[in-house]
Amino acid sequence: MKVRFWGTRGSLPVALTAPQVLQKVAKALLAAKGREFAGLDEALSFARSLPFDVAQTFGGHSSCVELEAAPPAGPHHDYVLCDMGSGLRPFGSSVLARHGARAANTFHIFISHVHWDHIMGFPLFAPSYMPGNRIRIYGCHAELQAALERQHGAPSFPVNFKQLGATIEFIQLKPGEATEVAGYAVTPKLQLHAGDSYGYRFERGGKSFVYSTDSEHKLERPEDRDGFAEFFKDADLVCFDAMYSFAEAISVKEDWGHSSNVMGVELCQQAGAKKLALFHHEPIHDDSRLVAIEAETRRFEEITRGASPALEVITAYDGMEIDL
Repeated sequence: MKVRFWGTRGSLPVALTAPQVLQKVAKALLAAKGREFAGLDEALSFARSLPFDVAQTFGGHSSCVELEAAPPAGPHHDYVLCDMGSGLRPFGSSVLARHGARAANTFHIFISHVHWDHIMGFPLFAPSYMPGNRIRIYGCHAELQAALERQHGAPSFPVNFKQLGATIEFIQLKPGEATEVAGYAVTPKLQLHAGDSYGYRFERGGKSFVYSTDSEHKLERPEDRDGFAEFFKDADLVCFDAMYSFAEAISVKEDWGHSSNVMGVELCQQAGAKKLALFHHEPIHDDSRLVAIEAETRRFEEITRGASPALEVITAYDGMEIDL
C-alpha cells in the first residue's frame, strides 16, 4: 500500500511569497560558499543535501490524500482518496497525464467533513467533467451531496453540478461499520469537530492506514482517548491533525476542533502505531517552523516512549509518498 499526499494544509491553501523564496535562495547561496557547479545535475545534487526548509517546501494545498494498492496498469483504474481539498486539482491533472482525457476511471473519495477546505478542490477536478469516469463519494454526513452541489453554480462557480460529465454517486456510511471498497476494508469513526468529522481506517493485505484530521481530543475524556487508541491500534501509518501546539489546543484554541503534535504522539504510542504523519498544518507556519515542530515532536516521542518500540514521526508535505 502506498500513501501519497496531494494536500497537507489546514483551513485554507497557502503559497510561498516572493520574500520567502528569496530567503531560501539566499540561504542556499550562503551554504554553497562560492562553489561552482558543472551543470544542473550537480547543482541539484547539492540542493538535495541542504536542509528541507531551505531547498524544498511542505507545500500549500489543503487536505487530499491518495491510497494506492498497485500502480495503474491499464486504461481503467480504481483510485482511492481521502478528502477533496485544493490538492484534488493537481491529483486530477496527474490522472489526465497518466491516462489521457478519454480513459474511464473510478474514483472512490472518502470525505471527513464538508467544511470548505476539505471539498473546495472538487469544482476544479478535471475528471469530473469527462463522461465515462465514475466518482463515488463516501461519507457519514446526511448533507454531503447538498454541500457539494451548493459550491457549483451561481454565484459561486460558473458550472452547475448537473453539467458535470462523470457519473457521480453518493454513499452514506455508518460510523463503526466496516465497508469493502476497492479491496480495502474501510471503517469510519466519529470525531470531535464543529458539525462532526469522521476519521477512516483502511486495511488491506495486512497493512493499515488511519486518516484522522479535524479532530479534537479532550484530556478530561479518557474514554474517548481509549477509543481512538483502539482505532489507531497497530496502524502502519496514522495521518493526524497536529495543527496546534499542545498549549494552544488546551487554552486559547480549545473547542476549535483540532489537535496537537503531543496528542498525536501519545495516542499513537498507546495504540502501538508504527508511524505518525503530522498533518493539517497551520497556514501561518512557514517551512522553518514546521521543521522545528517535527524536531520537537521527535524529541518528545524519544523521552516518552519508555520500553515501547520507537514511533517514527514525519511531517507530511505535498508530493510525499510513503510505502507501507
